[in-house]
Amino acid sequence: MPVHPIEQRYGSQKMREIFELETRYQRMLDVEAALARALSKVGIIPKNSATKIATKASTKYVKVARIFKLEQDVQHETMAVVLALAETSGDAGRYVHFGATSNDILDTATTLQIRDAITIIERDVRKLLGITLKRAAKYKNTIMVGRTHGQHAVPTTLGLKFAIWACELARHIERLEQLKPRILVGKMSGAVGTGAAWGGKGPQIQELAMKDLKLSSALASNQILQRDRFAELVSFLGLLASTIDKIANEVRNLQRTEIGEVEEPFGARQVGSSTMPQKRNPIRCEKICGLARILRANVQAALENITIEHERDLTNSSCERVLLPECFLLTDEILRTARNVLEGLVVRPERMERNLQLTRGLNMAEAVMIELTKRGMNRQVAHSVLRNCSMTAIRKNLSLKEALFQEPRVKKYLSEKDIDALTNPKRYLGSAVATVERVVRELKPIQRK
Repeated sequence: MPVHPIEQRYGSQKMREIFELETRYQRMLDVEAALARALSKVGIIPKNSATKIATKASTKYVKVARIFKLEQDVQHETMAVVLALAETSGDAGRYVHFGATSNDILDTATTLQIRDAITIIERDVRKLLGITLKRAAKYKNTIMVGRTHGQHAVPTTLGLKFAIWACELARHIERLEQLKPRILVGKMSGAVGTGAAWGGKGPQIQELAMKDLKLSSALASNQILQRDRFAELVSFLGLLASTIDKIANEVRNLQRTEIGEVEEPFGARQVGSSTMPQKRNPIRCEKICGLARILRANVQAALENITIEHERDLTNSSCERVLLPECFLLTDEILRTARNVLEGLVVRPERMERNLQLTRGLNMAEAVMIELTKRGMNRQVAHSVLRNCSMTAIRKNLSLKEALFQEPRVKKYLSEKDIDALTNPKRYLGSAVATVERVVRELKPIQRK
């Protein structure tokens, strides 16, 4: 039975397949095949031997069960793969892994897995960006309470919230494009990075093997690829997860019974509580927030892996066996869940309208202050006047308009008609709609790329 939830609960099947053990062994075999072809091109091994090795470098011939058995004997995973491939390659087996070190194979194979995984991540981030842009355009005029410190502030629109989220997702796409050249890198440099076993042909062999695998070559390495690369990748995943955490947390808060302005989708037969039948809990958003905590915690482990003794030690290895599959599968789950939430999001404009009226106009105090200043009152005086009127309204349970009507300094500048207009939330949205339209216009090309 599965132990870790990513084995059956979190992550798509496509993402899981990338990190399954058979896939990992196939990637290691792909690297061994590329090495053999490179060695033949520089004249170190016969071409027919390289062809035989490359042909047999497949889990169709190199069975996982055989690798397991060999590993039990030799207590070395890469050597078990090498021996299993050599067994299937006949006389050509004598050249398998010639001059290479374990991490020439392991690190380059890991990079191949990462390339496949970030292809899925990038696709899903672009899809999520597309959803946020559609929602931004749809709700650009949907007015709602803005909140700062958990308190009612001036009005905003739901569309502007989505536009802000879209901008953040677009920055993550930009970050991913920028880090690809630093991440999609392989190595073939031998025991401590000198390539001594290949004489002066090491750099050429590396270039040929990496070109074969469609990866860039490390400019310099010791026995391993330097782990700042993987740390940057995991940090990116932590950033991405944190953005989606922020979105999910906002949905959770807006779904509170007292607010009720949006709601994540709720299935026809879905149960919210085993004892309270009325519950409609935001479980999808809560899952996102919980998994994001793991992603952020994993960043620390990735940073720790940068510190390796001398030309290498093994402290990063066991960590990364857990770290990389977990990070990608949990990010995959977060992205898929976020899409489900935002695609099916229930929006309740009537609750937004109700909540706008809860403070009886107090959230429009800034608008009145600004207009008083425009009409000649000192701005600092206007702020003091509106503060006093607001405190009076709260103390006496009045609307802001009622409190303003009682203030001679306000009546000197503003009529009742003016005050009615100034306390109308729909007239105080500034450039919110224009901002949303600009965001949608500028980010659509990024989403479609």
